[in-house]
Amino acid sequence: MKRDLVTLDGLSAEELRSLLALAARLKQQLAQGQAHPLLAGRTLALVFEKPSLRTRVTFETGMFQLGGHTVYLAPDDIGLGKRESVTDVARALSQWVDVIAARTFAQQTVEELAAEASVPVINALSDLAHPCQIIADLLTIQESRGSLDGVRVTFLGDGNNVVNSWLVAASKLGFDFTLACPAGYEPDAGVLERACAAAAGSITITHDLDQAADGADVLYTDVWTSMGQEEETATRLQAFAPYQLNQSVVDKATDGVIVMHDLPAHRGEEITDEVIDGPASVVMRQAENRMHAQKALLVWLLEASEAGS
Repeated sequence: MKRDLVTLDGLSAEELRSLLALAARLKQQLAQGQAHPLLAGRTLALVFEKPSLRTRVTFETGMFQLGGHTVYLAPDDIGLGKRESVTDVARALSQWVDVIAARTFAQQTVEELAAEASVPVINALSDLAHPCQIIADLLTIQESRGSLDGVRVTFLGDGNNVVNSWLVAASKLGFDFTLACPAGYEPDAGVLERACAAAAGSITITHDLDQAADGADVLYTDVWTSMGQEEETATRLQAFAPYQLNQSVVDKATDGVIVMHDLPAHRGEEITDEVIDGPASVVMRQAENRMHAQKALLVWLLEASEAGS
């Protein structure tokens, strides 16, 4: 039976840890010049409704390093749900490719692709979740701090798709997660409820920036206005201004704190140049680790689907 990754809810804690171990191993092998053509002869379809730098390049390069091939399908190539139904796209692609990664506006689109495709489907970003980003981020924290055990992650800003995926990861792996956001910008209520019910560590939603930053091991932020929210820009800039990740916030955190951002960054808005380019920043390592995490995900999904067939 094939496996998909539409949200991190689909992974057990053990599977998530195994993915991180596989990503670390593939990264080490690459650094040592060892070839790992584990997906030779396989094809990945990238179905994108939104433009991308990191997601596209890391999936394409990662698949190449694994010995496979990638087909990129831009919004105008398919007209997903408009020119051609999601169901027909999923069924047609399943006849030609081995795995699909979809970067969409709506979570429902990813879920429909997964339901109708006979090959694994990966959520490469939707309005609800960004699981690929969080797997890469977890790998980055492990590399920086040696372990996820006892780590306190603090996110400043919008309770968006990235936060939703952080909540699920925290509930599975037991680290502490805090979101500091303005009132009215909390994460998805359903995701938050499930995460709190399952969490081994603490999950905190607060409007108090100082409380959130105090004792943080990881400070994380994201853009205040995502694609599709452009009409809200002025309102969001005003609401989020007190939640900027700047040096004064870093100074409130623990010694050895690391600073993270999933990029692209609006420098001078959610984060300052001093911080994103400073000694605490691991932002570029995050970007690098997208490739290693996604390589592990591709290998794991295809192997898991084959084992269950």
